[in-house]
Amino acid sequence: MASMEENFPRGGIQKKPAEGKTPKPKLEKDNLFDVQHEEKPQKRKRSQKDQGKQQESKKSMVFFLLSQALSEGMLLLGCIKEVTDYELAVSLPNGLSGFVPVTQISDAYGKLLTKQVAQGELLEELNSLPDMFSPGTLVRCIVTSIEKGDDGRRSVKLSIDPKKVNKGLNSTALAAGMLLSGSVMSVEDHGYLIDIGVTGTHAFLPNQKAKTYIKALKKGPDLKIGQNLNCLIVEVKNEGRVVCLSVDRSEVAASIATERQNWTLSNLLPGLVVKARVQKLAPLGMKLTFLSYFTGIVDFMHMDPEKSMSYSPDQVVRACVLSVHPTSRVVRLTLLPSFLHAGGAPRQLPGQRMGAVLEEATVKAFYKQFGAVFELDDGTLAFARLKHLSKTRKSFKPGAFKEGYKHKCRIIDYSLMDEMCIVSLKHQIIEAQFLQYQDIHTGDVVQGKVLSLKPIGMQVKVADGIRGLVPSLHLSDVILKQPEKKYNIGDEVKCRVLECNPEGKKLILTLKKSLVQSKLPVLSNYEDAKPGLITHGFVVCAREFGCIMKFYNDVKGLVPKNELGSEPISCPDKVFYEGQVLKVMVLKCEPQQERLLLSFKLTSKDYFKNTWNVISVYFFSFQIVDVKICKKKDNGLEVSILEDEDNVVAWIPMLHLSDFVATSKLLWQSLQEGDVLPRVMYLSDKGENIILSRKSAVISAVQEEQVVRSFSEIQPGMLLTGYVRNVMPFGVFVEFPFGVTGLAPKVSMSDKFVTDTKDHFVVGQTVIAKVMSIDEEKQRVLLNLKVSECSSGDSAAESFALLNQYFKELKEIKDLLKRGKRLILHCHQDIISLFSFVDKKIARGEKRKALILHVDALKCEVYVSLREELLKQKPKRVKNSQHSAVVQHITEHFAVASLLETAQLAAVPIACHFNDTFRFDSEKLRVGQTVSVTLKAVKENHHGVLLAVQGPAKKNVFVRVRNESETALEEMLPAVKHSLSPGDLVTGTVKSVKPTHVTVAIDDKLTGSIHASRILDEVPIGSFPTSTLKTGQKVTARVIGGRDVNTHRWEIMLLLLEECTGGNRPKLEIEGEFTAMLNLKEENSLKELGLYNVGQTITCFVKKYNMLKNWLEVEVGPDIRGRVPLLLLSPNTKVLKHPEKVFKNGQAISATVTGTDASGTNLCLSLTGIPSLEQGTISVGMVMKVTPHTGLTIALPGGKTGKVSIFHLNDTYTEDPLGNFKVGKIVRSVITSALTCNLFSFRLNPKINSKVEDIEIESIKDVKKGQLVRGYVKSISPSGHFLSSSEQVKKPSEAPRLQVSMGFTWDEDNAMDIPVLDQKEESSESEEEEDTQSKLKKRTKKEKELEKQKKEKELCKVEAALMDPSRQPQSADDFDRLVLGSPNSSILWLQYMAFHLQATEIEKARAVAERALKTISFREEQEKLNVWVALLNLENMYGTEETLMKVFERAVQYNEPLKVFQHLCDIYASSEKYKQAEELYQTMLKRFRQEKSVWLKYASFLLKQGQAEATHRLLERALKALPTKEHVDVISKFAQLEFHSGDTEHARALFESTLSSYPKRTDVWSIYMDIMIKHGSQKEVRDIFERVIHLSLAPKKMKFFFKRYLDYEKKFGTAESVLAVKRAALEYVETKSSLADT
Repeated sequence: MASMEENFPRGGIQKKPAEGKTPKPKLEKDNLFDVQHEEKPQKRKRSQKDQGKQQESKKSMVFFLLSQALSEGMLLLGCIKEVTDYELAVSLPNGLSGFVPVTQISDAYGKLLTKQVAQGELLEELNSLPDMFSPGTLVRCIVTSIEKGDDGRRSVKLSIDPKKVNKGLNSTALAAGMLLSGSVMSVEDHGYLIDIGVTGTHAFLPNQKAKTYIKALKKGPDLKIGQNLNCLIVEVKNEGRVVCLSVDRSEVAASIATERQNWTLSNLLPGLVVKARVQKLAPLGMKLTFLSYFTGIVDFMHMDPEKSMSYSPDQVVRACVLSVHPTSRVVRLTLLPSFLHAGGAPRQLPGQRMGAVLEEATVKAFYKQFGAVFELDDGTLAFARLKHLSKTRKSFKPGAFKEGYKHKCRIIDYSLMDEMCIVSLKHQIIEAQFLQYQDIHTGDVVQGKVLSLKPIGMQVKVADGIRGLVPSLHLSDVILKQPEKKYNIGDEVKCRVLECNPEGKKLILTLKKSLVQSKLPVLSNYEDAKPGLITHGFVVCAREFGCIMKFYNDVKGLVPKNELGSEPISCPDKVFYEGQVLKVMVLKCEPQQERLLLSFKLTSKDYFKNTWNVISVYFFSFQIVDVKICKKKDNGLEVSILEDEDNVVAWIPMLHLSDFVATSKLLWQSLQEGDVLPRVMYLSDKGENIILSRKSAVISAVQEEQVVRSFSEIQPGMLLTGYVRNVMPFGVFVEFPFGVTGLAPKVSMSDKFVTDTKDHFVVGQTVIAKVMSIDEEKQRVLLNLKVSECSSGDSAAESFALLNQYFKELKEIKDLLKRGKRLILHCHQDIISLFSFVDKKIARGEKRKALILHVDALKCEVYVSLREELLKQKPKRVKNSQHSAVVQHITEHFAVASLLETAQLAAVPIACHFNDTFRFDSEKLRVGQTVSVTLKAVKENHHGVLLAVQGPAKKNVFVRVRNESETALEEMLPAVKHSLSPGDLVTGTVKSVKPTHVTVAIDDKLTGSIHASRILDEVPIGSFPTSTLKTGQKVTARVIGGRDVNTHRWEIMLLLLEECTGGNRPKLEIEGEFTAMLNLKEENSLKELGLYNVGQTITCFVKKYNMLKNWLEVEVGPDIRGRVPLLLLSPNTKVLKHPEKVFKNGQAISATVTGTDASGTNLCLSLTGIPSLEQGTISVGMVMKVTPHTGLTIALPGGKTGKVSIFHLNDTYTEDPLGNFKVGKIVRSVITSALTCNLFSFRLNPKINSKVEDIEIESIKDVKKGQLVRGYVKSISPSGHFLSSSEQVKKPSEAPRLQVSMGFTWDEDNAMDIPVLDQKEESSESEEEEDTQSKLKKRTKKEKELEKQKKEKELCKVEAALMDPSRQPQSADDFDRLVLGSPNSSILWLQYMAFHLQATEIEKARAVAERALKTISFREEQEKLNVWVALLNLENMYGTEETLMKVFERAVQYNEPLKVFQHLCDIYASSEKYKQAEELYQTMLKRFRQEKSVWLKYASFLLKQGQAEATHRLLERALKALPTKEHVDVISKFAQLEFHSGDTEHARALFESTLSSYPKRTDVWSIYMDIMIKHGSQKEVRDIFERVIHLSLAPKKMKFFFKRYLDYEKKFGTAESVLAVKRAALEYVETKSSLADT
């Protein structure tokens, strides 16, 4: 516990109480609360009584937090209101607000900022504030400074830096369970280092504890440096030097501050949730005590509005600390529900409420020092400060604010920390046009006041808190050089809003008169830029390519050079100036690309004006127009739009004349120039052409708004009407109105197999497509044209609609021709008649009566029939009646069939859908085939045929697309026959009886199912309801719903069995049950699971026991299934061993709902009630794991696990306590604590009165002297045994002892305390151990002392021997010790290998080498190479060629390859493997041909082999391979080698030839001399010297040679020869000096 002084650190407020006193009187005297005002702590009132108004007014000041009461260092809980790039706006309690600058986030974040500024480039790891903070987050902050502005307002600067917020904490005060602020300092591999502001403490947050928080935050995959966290201390290590944290939301929310966490007034943090006791209630709030010693206050704004009347003294409540004053230590708390769970978030205000004017707000309470609380129309509370209650202080009337009075007010702000709206009653605020940036819209004209003039522009105050900027370009219509002459600070100006961004509080205004006074439309987004629109814009740049114009909201467009004026302008930059306001007309706009084409030519009557005016009229209003045909071309018609006076020319492609390809051709043929074509609609504009369409399906889709105007509107799953634009081998391109195009790939074109795409679709054909997917990047749409996907399912209705439309269009063509008095068949053309053959022969020229079947106007052919039965028509028809008909003729779109009974002709559609175009030969209708049709029209149409659709007999003709369409094809007959609806009574026969349901046949085609829950009114538990019915029995039932089952063609009805069981149900009850059950469809079953509450008891029926999953599957209703886990089936372990025998299929059981499973499709049930795992309850469990010497882990009901200690398995001691327990065994246990369970039988069966042999030992107090204890052996050491009895019993005072392997015994006092096992019960000790133990007891103190000394001496000897530096390692252990001491010494490792090789332990030597390679530091390259060479040697001597090569390959990878190659060559040479060496040298010459050393090494090898000739050839090769500058060196080296081991004559020849070529190479001369001195005669040597001293070399070199010659002569010559050399030197000097003189 912290000391009292720490809890009450302010001297004079509280004296330290005498020990033993109760804390009660202390609370009474605690005057922290009674400070009258934070500013004036000396004015205190001891009395708690009310002493007149004056005192109340003074006292009330303590409750409400005014901005004056804030002081530096005050800790507050705040809520982030807004986040900008440079600061966080924070809402504080009692309607106050402050801001956190970007520099006050955290130390780590500040350092990154400084680094970024210093480097001048963006850092990747530095995230902006909006990336890390989101509005609505609670933060702990500290007031760093309070500045007073010119207007008297206070600006409160805050910091959320943990170093400042947590400055009251030190590492010793940290305790597990504490909640504090932290900031991410760095991101590590397994988590994050957190700065908690406590010096000397490192805080770590593992990834595991941050996973769920990061997921919920949705700000990226990991936390960012500087991110502020609400951390919970999970673990404190090393006296607070290391702490482990968690930010898991559930853990943080559950945390609560307790006395155990050592909170003091100096380190108490806002945001802590505490349990508090109400001490005193006052009109403006109340006083609480919490954490035993502290007192806090709650003001009226922070009392829970729902409970504000029900608080009473001594009531215990949860509260959250809001603020702590640094000097007076006044603690403020809140009782608002949102704050009572740490890490919660306050309620936000709906966006539309801000700025709302409320006609009537009721006064709830009035506080004359502060303001009034109102209740708004939606029941929420609002607060108005005193200054907002009236226009001026003088006009304020307190009498108008009695409780219940109503006032008009406006919401001006929302305080997140109080969850209250801030309102104002001031008239000018209620009437104000703009209250916040959101109220201002682009294009608004606003009045403002000039605040300041700066180089970038003028700052204007639009309203309180709203400021705008007029850029210098916009100060006037012309550019002002000295704006200060025109505008003065304080001037009223009229501006227009160019751009408004409420999020960034950015407002850009213009003062250009032509823009402010413009009456033309405001262009503020690209979507509004309709072609033909004329508006004002201003020039931002004029270049040779044209002018760039700007409008409102940063909308930009280009006026190309040719559109700048009627006359060509060569230099636009000289004609137009920046900022110039001009009228422009929109020519074209592409909103997605944000491209806008403009023109300054407004008056010219050219093509653009006409075109775009017409488009704006027709395209955007979707008016259907009439057109006049101007020109007829092969592929379409050129037309003029009649309703426009300018007669704009447009184009109708031939295939757009109709939805049907054949009709399109016919209409085109029938039309002539000058004809008027009605009902045509705009389709798109390509280049300079307006394309129109007359496809009725497309027109109706546009009229019904079933179209997409742009790519952004397309959603997967949409059905759109379009037309085929192109047919490619890989698929079909489909275009829709407004120019959106998509691709239907070959796979998605048809339900049938597509071999050739051209067989299925033709260009221009109308189709209905379903959107499959969208690629937004490439702006591609994938479509599906399968009839099964695109049809509505009612194919009969669709096919009839197509047929109807076809004949309607044919009639239109006829009417058109009649109007023009033209005939479709011209007289001069022969009419060809095609007959249907009959038995009789027809002679030429014979006249016959025939029935016209079809007239093909396009081909000028008439199809007739001579069949007599067709000539005798007997009219008689009923709509929707079904008939058999014979196909007489087939056309492209329909077949003509004659009804068998009446011989009337009927047209039957071939296609059932626009996309249904392809048929296999077997599916096509044939002439003479009989089909079943349903009449759809009673009267013959203008074409002389009845309209019909094919009926059920046609099922073999239609391809089976899917079952739904098939049922629809079978027409309405089944529906008429089985018009069953829910509520109907039916009689049927029981077909089969299953455990949980009964199948009933209602008639031939229809079956129903009765669920077990629908058979008996009252289901006895344990009975089998389905067994009451027998197969073949007749039953009466009522329909309660239907279900489509895809595998059957009929509908299945769910039946409710009635009256057959003898129970007469009241009618009302049955009807009520129907209404509840009508919605029993499969999709509703999920909703129905929600109807069951946890704890509810329901009756269900056993379906089966699932052995694999260990649960019982049950059915509650037809669509509601449930599961009962094994452990919740019964408290009886015998039942649980074989549950499948106890629970029979179909049996009714009563179960309790415990919830739904993870997938949400099944109920989770229990047969033993809701599982409770409180301390002391007895529960069944299943053994999950058996841990030797420890105990069991068991699974408990409800998905929990428990642990059973080895001591809790039996009442008595047993030899093998875990022997009886196997995984999967069902056991009964008693819960002893939140973690462990007991299997003691005397705990489970309290009734058994048998004597307990082993009493439970819970603590050291339970052990008595002389008591017999039993336990299990834990460890054995020479000095005694360690025992474990039931609980971990330790002496409270004794320190943990060190266990040493030798030379250590317990002192004799404690040796007696260790309980020694009774010999009978010892488990497995040997007798020797028993002897030693008995001896231990008998020895005297002196003996013990002697033994101790003896052991000490032995130890000393061993240590001395080991320390001797001259001692050679004798064993592997010695080597191990040495290599541990010097791990990087290759010499030691090689000796270690040699040690093993001496003992012929090759594998061990290999292992040592491998160990060495792993151990030696990677920096010690030479040491590592030594080991590799040793390993190569080892493999060469003891391994195979294969193992050697493997090691060699590895060595080459890890070392410098050349060195490894050279070492292996040496190894081969020394072991006389010349062939391998030769091969390796050849490889080296290829691989390292530029390396001089390789050639020399090979030469040396060859000379040692005596291959002089090969060496000469090698020299030639070397000189070719090596660069010229190396030649001299190489030759001289070769010569030296020849001297040593080859032909000396050849070597001399080499030197001579080199020196003749390079006479000035003194180094070569020097080598030649050295070699000749060793190998040659004196004469030869003198000859060489004589030649050298006569060379014309530099004097310095000559001096060197003379000196060498003199030394040689002194050593080998005579006095004369020495003199001769000296004379020669003098001569040389004289000649040189004479030369110099001349």
